[in-house]
Amino acid sequence: MLTIPETVAVHAQVAHHKVALLRTPGLFLVRTMLAGAYIGIGVLILATAGGPLDAAGSGFAPLVKGLVFGVALTIVVVAGAELATSAMMILTQGAVVGSVAWGRAGLTLLAVLGGNLLGSLAFAGLVHASGVLAPGTAGGATIASMIEHKAAETNVELFVRGILCNVMVCLAVWCAARLTSEGARIAVVFACVMVFITSGFEHVVANMTTFGLGLFGGLPGATVAELARNVLLVGLGNTVGGAVLVGLAYVHGARPVPAAGEPRAASAAPVGAPAGVAPLPPADAPRRTDGERAAAAIR
Repeated sequence: MLTIPETVAVHAQVAHHKVALLRTPGLFLVRTMLAGAYIGIGVLILATAGGPLDAAGSGFAPLVKGLVFGVALTIVVVAGAELATSAMMILTQGAVVGSVAWGRAGLTLLAVLGGNLLGSLAFAGLVHASGVLAPGTAGGATIASMIEHKAAETNVELFVRGILCNVMVCLAVWCAARLTSEGARIAVVFACVMVFITSGFEHVVANMTTFGLGLFGGLPGATVAELARNVLLVGLGNTVGGAVLVGLAYVHGARPVPAAGEPRAASAAPVGAPAGVAPLPPADAPRRTDGERAAAAIR
């Protein structure tokens, strides 16, 4: 298992490559759209697996939904794609460490959100055309109920649920980066995702697909204005949860604690970086997926 400073160093490298990926807009768009679609897979399986349980009034419906949704983030981590919610943590850590500039980090995050939105809506369009969540199906009823509840939530509720959601999502990605076993990584992703889905927290990219399905299906409560409200408030909440409560917390936790009476050791790493941050590769170095970079760092 990687130490906390080593994991921050890995994320600093990943942040550098996320920002550099913007120099190839076509590749950037594909990877961000794929992430939006992959999270959409989670919404699809949540509705199709949980719908019959909802119809039967089963108390196990939230737990089953939480257990199956983990496939979405697992695909993002294993297949490789650019997801906004984990980028909120990683780009923040990279900016604090000094591997990327704050302005470039913010611009990259907004671009990732835009690509995720396009991918989510494209996937929602395909699912709508397939008819598997059509009105009258158990899954379709679940999607309609989800939209009704999300539209009824107050601004404060959306914001706070967004904070709590991305604490769990970023903990999943953080823990997976520390682990050296692929099986353990998948297990921790499923466990963390299960918590936020079962608890009813709000994930900005998942909601893009949910409202996309509602817009294509003409469901009550699914409007462009409501989608915009949800993305804004949940997105801000996700940013606080991922960037501050996980990202900044672990950068701070990575700082070495000198023994009593000993001076703090000097470091060749960038200002603000924890000990152990590796030098950054040149901008034109071959780009690898986040998983490949993490695996290389572990090795």
